[in-house]
Amino acid sequence: MPNFTEEQELIDGCLVGNHRAQEALYNKYAAKMFGVCLRYSSSRMEAEDTLHEGFMAVFETLERFEARGAFEGWVRRIMINTALKKYKRERVYQLMDFNVDVIETANDSDFSPLQKMQTDDLIKLVQKLAPGYRNIFNLYAIEGYNHREIGEVLGISEGTSKSQMARARVLLQAMLNKQYDNANEQR
Repeated sequence: MPNFTEEQELIDGCLVGNHRAQEALYNKYAAKMFGVCLRYSSSRMEAEDTLHEGFMAVFETLERFEARGAFEGWVRRIMINTALKKYKRERVYQLMDFNVDVIETANDSDFSPLQKMQTDDLIKLVQKLAPGYRNIFNLYAIEGYNHREIGEVLGISEGTSKSQMARARVLLQAMLNKQYDNANEQR
């Protein structure tokens, strides 16, 4: 029974179909990648499905990894792409109507309750966003994509990406404020 300790050994083992190497690679990255999948999903079950689909894609395309960057980053990119493909496959991209006046009143200082939240609480709020808003929020705020790149990935205009991000922020702000108000009422 080989003990796979180095990343390249894991990769080489997976490339020859070694199931222990695949299991070790999965175990090494599953927790981090589940966090990525969770941000793009509306539930833990959906995130688990995305994680498994993503790892299937990792194993199927492993021979294409060129070691120009970090392996973990390559796996992360596959997980994000898997989540976005799953979203596109399951839904037609729908843009919701929004009130421009509400968006224009959004202010970064209104996010003060954010400082009091745990990461899990914030993830749960992001999961409550409509899938289109959630994907744009994740790509922009978490992954660091710009609106042009988001537009290219999702097949929307840069302006649509910007407006959807603004709406996502307003919705998150409202959820945060409601949660903050509820917490203050309970005191």
